[in-house]
Amino acid sequence: MSDKSDAAAIAKAARLDAAAAQRLAAQGGWPAQPACQFRAGRKTFWAWTIATFFGAGLGKPGPGTWGSAAATLIFTAAVALHAGEQAMLIGTLTGIALAIILGVPAATVAARESGRKDPGFVVIDEVAGVGIALLGAVYRPDWQHIAAAFLLFRIFDIWKPFPVRQLEKLPEGWGIVFDDVAAGLYAWAVLLFLSRWL
Repeated sequence: MSDKSDAAAIAKAARLDAAAAQRLAAQGGWPAQPACQFRAGRKTFWAWTIATFFGAGLGKPGPGTWGSAAATLIFTAAVALHAGEQAMLIGTLTGIALAIILGVPAATVAARESGRKDPGFVVIDEVAGVGIALLGAVYRPDWQHIAAAFLLFRIFDIWKPFPVRQLEKLPEGWGIVFDDVAAGLYAWAVLLFLSRWL
């Protein structure tokens, strides 16, 4: 085979690889394949553990819903254990702070190692966001307020009203986490408004 045909074959293969990469990037989230194709040694354990919220982000379908549900179940368990209002408030605020402080670097590392800008399996952002929404249920921790906090957060997280979508443009983990923080603030504000009827 001539050098010219070798070069043409290489160029064709590169175009095919680029097209496959673009299709994969357009899908976003966790790959549809049964197993993810990561090179050995490319996953930073602490970052992936936090980013997926201890594996909740690996749930299908809708990993964001699984992450939100996991955080909501922890809140509900604290309610079932009869934690006082003060303990609930401090615990929820601490959880939100940890999710943001640890979530930004963890999401950055996981996104870089997966080769995706905002991987669907990164759900620590949903944990922070639903935690903020659940602040509206701290003083009235009945099932109606907890369910409303969860549902309102998921609505705003999917809808992404201004400036939620714009915050996605922040670099790396900042954009991954802070759009959900904004969605959580929307949900918290609406829940406070609705509380008089719930």
